[in-house]
Amino acid sequence: MDKIAFLFPGQGAQYVGMGKDLHDSDSKVKELYSTAEEILGFDLAKVCFEGPEELLLQTKYTQPAIFLQSIALWKFLSDEKIKPAFAAGHSLGEYSALVVAGALSFEDGLEAVKNRSSLMQEACEKNKGTMAAIVGLSEKDILSVCKEASIYGIVQPANFNSAEQVAISGEKRAVEKGVELAKQRGAKRAILLEVGGAFHSELMSDAQERFQKIIEGLVVNKAMVPVVANVTAEPVTEPSQIRELLVEQITSPVLWYQSVKWMYDQGVRDFVEIGPGRVLQGLLRRSFKEIRTFGVDKLSDLEKFRELVTVKAT
Repeated sequence: MDKIAFLFPGQGAQYVGMGKDLHDSDSKVKELYSTAEEILGFDLAKVCFEGPEELLLQTKYTQPAIFLQSIALWKFLSDEKIKPAFAAGHSLGEYSALVVAGALSFEDGLEAVKNRSSLMQEACEKNKGTMAAIVGLSEKDILSVCKEASIYGIVQPANFNSAEQVAISGEKRAVEKGVELAKQRGAKRAILLEVGGAFHSELMSDAQERFQKIIEGLVVNKAMVPVVANVTAEPVTEPSQIRELLVEQITSPVLWYQSVKWMYDQGVRDFVEIGPGRVLQGLLRRSFKEIRTFGVDKLSDLEKFRELVTVKAT
């Protein structure tokens, strides 16, 4: 294959039943779930496979679930001996990318995700907030909308998802005003999102401060594959910088579009989304031409991917 990047989804990609086909067909995946139960203190397999959806939607369950599903899928792919040029993950997905890059072990990555998700859920309950998606405004207009709406409370850009789609995050009244202003400025779409809180905003400051103390003890190795960081949209490999960016990420916008553009500019044309859902592929196709995307979510996807790799190698 040509230069390839592995991408990992974040919160919002989850669905009840995800990962069950892998779990039921491979003993190594079952071991991952057993290890996860020991680290997390609850049966993640039961939550993933049976739900209910309301439980899986809670941040403390969602984040470990997506992380585990992504790593389980990657372990199958690693048998193909394909080394990506870069790895990147959307928000939570950055932890999956760091495991794949060799910067974190599965166990340490899951422990970090466990702490991150619990602290973020506590912050959501303490500081009620929301998010909104805006389509069709420039970055300059988004910043202007947030500045004007900020007289009603905290509001800021949270995710630059594609060339046209940006999510804003903050206090409910301020975000609602941001939606109103975005529509006035000609946004193609501006809607409130059904989320658990104001992620990637100042309302996560408490979680960030507490997480910083926890992450100081996290074992981080030098990444063997450059990970394009959410906060900077630039590659990172050094342990000290990885720690710093993981802390900063909690209250900073996810520069996803900018990250993918950086990889595109380096010559990457093959992007493989590893994890539940198809969200990242959709964002990619709306922003970049002349790229190839492939999603690995189920066992059947892995089999198709193997066929694709075999064809390209011959």
